Amino acid sequence: MSFHQEKPMLRILGICGSLRKHSYNALLLRAYAEWAPPDTTIETAHIEEIPSYNEDVRQVGFPPPVGRLRDQIQRADALLIVTPEYNYSIPGVLKNAIDWASRPPDQPFNEKPIAISGASTSMLGSARAQYDLRRCCVYINAFVLNQPEVMVAKAHERFDKEGNLTHQGSQRLVVEQLDALVAFVGRVRPRG
Repeated sequence: MSFHQEKPMLRILGICGSLRKHSYNALLLRAYAEWAPPDTTIETAHIEEIPSYNEDVRQVGFPPPVGRLRDQIQRADALLIVTPEYNYSIPGVLKNAIDWASRPPDQPFNEKPIAISGASTSMLGSARAQYDLRRCCVYINAFVLNQPEVMVAKAHERFDKEGNLTHQGSQRLVVEQLDALVAFVGRVRPRG
């Protein structure tokens, strides 16, 4: 008689810091979802309907789009945040979503494993935005995966006309980061 128990599916929530449907960062998040390891699923959060943060509104209750995001974060085993760089930092819409979701009670980012990635047409591949995002993660007490870092520079040369990530070095880093995130989750949040 076998008591083999199926391994539970690892749930990663992907959050894209760009609202453009076919932004390089949305395409990068799509590549992550396509190359997710076995027994891993990547769900995409939608932050475009989240209103500008207003503490007066929060005192009444979380707006429905914020409530959905908080629930998604809470249910996820890990997060994957893919961000462009705007004016040397993270986009306002991404910071706004983090500000809303991180309010008490039961702040869902607490001790959540997070991988950070990004694409940019610049030579730095969203490096400054990723460093600013790491600073935000300190305050919300999230556990950020340190390596490998994925910074897709010159993104306009790394994707084909159909939106596929074709640059082999970037492909390798995406797969390595996914594998590292799965292993990281196993270390910081063992699943029963």
